[in-house]
Amino acid sequence: MINKNITTGYHIPYNPKLKKRARELRNNMTVAESKIWKEFLKSFPCTVLRQKPIDNYIVDFYCASLKLVIEIDGESHEDKDAIEYDRERTAILEGYGLKVIRFTNDEVVSSFDDVCEYVMSFVQT
Repeated sequence: MINKNITTGYHIPYNPKLKKRARELRNNMTVAESKIWKEFLKSFPCTVLRQKPIDNYIVDFYCASLKLVIEIDGESHEDKDAIEYDRERTAILEGYGLKVIRFTNDEVVSSFDDVCEYVMSFVQT
């Protein structure tokens, strides 16, 4: 459900109540999030924000210029309820015109070059 009372004047809603939690998540990234941030996204050709509140969610990485959300999913995203929650969350984010891409922790760690190449393909489109 979109909360129309929480905005920053832009078309992507921002929930200031999530700011503290987003900061905590930035300070406690998973191994996979840390790897992709330090070894790739930090020097990505477009600005990427970590743990960005959008609507009532906090996305792992957000590139406004590409309208791209990058999610790194751990084991907690594998059960039936989590899969459904992620599906609904993705649909809401896509409703704002965002492209949501997901990788597992294992993909980031074991297929890092492939993950980076796929993300980089959005710069060229």
